[in-house]
Amino acid sequence: MRNSPDPSTATWRKSTYSGGGGNECLEMADTRPTLVRDSKNPRGPVLTFRPRSWTAFVQNLKHPAH
Repeated sequence: MRNSPDPSTATWRKSTYSGGGGNECLEMADTRPTLVRDSKNPRGPVLTFRPRSWTAFVQNLKHPAH
């Protein structure tokens, strides 16, 4: 993706929706585009979402299709 932010310089924060058991830890960087990673594997793969796609993703989590 063009103009993707560098994940190594991003400021990461744990999702408030991550479980407390340590097995479901999602972190995101408030960059444009948004970066998402698994906090248990910070050097692993990073997903990149364009702003519109990230908004749709979050909305679908809040209101899943039945």
